[in-house]
Amino acid sequence: MNNFEISNKHIMNPSGLAASDLDVVMNKISSNNIDYADLYFQYSKNEFWSLEDGAVKNGSFSIDQGVGMRAIAGQKTAFTYSDEISLQALNNGVKIVKSINKNNENKSYPITNNPTKHSLYQPINPIESIDSARKIYLLEKIEVISKKLHPSIIKVSASLASQFEVILIKTFQGELIEDVRPLVRLSVSVIIEKNGRREQGSAGGGGRYSLEYFTDDILREYASEAVNQAVINLDAKPAPAGSMTVVLGPGWPGILLHEAIGHGLEGDFNRKGTSAFSGKLGTKVASSQITVVDDGTIPNRRGSLNVDDEGNPTSRTTLIENGILVGYMQDAMNAHLMNQAVTGNGRRESYAHLPMPRMTNTFMLNGKYEPDEIIKSVDNGIYANNFGGGQVDITSGKFVFSASQAWIIKNGKLSHPVKGASIVGNGPDILNEVSMVGNDMMLDTGVGTCGKEGQSVPVGVGQPTLKIDNIIVGGTG
Repeated sequence: MNNFEISNKHIMNPSGLAASDLDVVMNKISSNNIDYADLYFQYSKNEFWSLEDGAVKNGSFSIDQGVGMRAIAGQKTAFTYSDEISLQALNNGVKIVKSINKNNENKSYPITNNPTKHSLYQPINPIESIDSARKIYLLEKIEVISKKLHPSIIKVSASLASQFEVILIKTFQGELIEDVRPLVRLSVSVIIEKNGRREQGSAGGGGRYSLEYFTDDILREYASEAVNQAVINLDAKPAPAGSMTVVLGPGWPGILLHEAIGHGLEGDFNRKGTSAFSGKLGTKVASSQITVVDDGTIPNRRGSLNVDDEGNPTSRTTLIENGILVGYMQDAMNAHLMNQAVTGNGRRESYAHLPMPRMTNTFMLNGKYEPDEIIKSVDNGIYANNFGGGQVDITSGKFVFSASQAWIIKNGKLSHPVKGASIVGNGPDILNEVSMVGNDMMLDTGVGTCGKEGQSVPVGVGQPTLKIDNIIVGGTG
């Protein structure tokens, strides 16, 4: 089935709605002299399995559906939602969103939907791609693989999540836009004990695939990464503290870029003047080696979408180019109020939430240096190639991130692993402290989830190896 047939099957037909009904509802809303309005229908199925110590620990399945209704007048938004999809629910919602109008104060809303049509992933239901026995087998298989990799493993935990989501958007221009979004993720965690010391390692990944994506080779890759992380940390010494040179590895360390810099490049923070990057378009904000993009058009990636949650096709948006701030990520409302182009970054967690500017897959492009060349250039510093949790002040860009895997660099070589290192800094400042950018850009394996104003959405991050000349490291040594 194509997207249209699937949206009819799961949204329109069960509710008894016809396209003409949505036209009538939209006409009622728009008759109130507003700038913009939309209807956002969602049908989703979620399944989750977890295994621990060889036994299924948890299994869950849920179905959710509903519709969100929004009207915008200037900077005012009226929004309501219902978990019932019916003509009566829509008519009840009209009464609420008609509570605002623009009082003839504002110009018309210049929303232009890009004619580009993406087909970045198959319109499939991953939950039905394999049977339950095979799903449990995947978890048992990765446990067996993990235990064979090291004799001191005392615990293995694994989980498998899959989602089938159908989106239908009625736009202000009268279009009906459908998207069918599969999403899968497999995670593994191991605990190793040696000489009375225990360490944990974890790994995983996924994307917009069927569950058949998780082949034996991919299971071995995840298991090896988790076990290797735990083994390295068994021999780790306390991390030093102070201001020093830090080299960040490729791939997942891009989460620091995402949190400390990416949020500051979202349109709403800049429209309100609360971002460290507000009012700086066209100015130098980073080392000339740095180019940062947000790209929602990479096939099958966790953060990719055919259309955003306002019905606009996603795009590849250059944010910083050779150190110059050239763009922000925009949804429809903020693009209008800032007189900028819509970039296809309007995202929401569900029908019960308002859309806002959000990242998709955000990463730094390649530089010219070999990774080994960057390490050799450091006399004394830290190499961090994996990160755990952290905290960020989006307004200032200040952050603290804990490195889950790191090494001391001595005289241009990796000396020994360290534990307990925290990277402390300010995102905008760090952009100017980058002296070398590697040529080994990697995206993460497909594990990222971004939170903003209480909403969580799947995202991707990435970067090449980076050398930061001066940054504070918090340690225990």
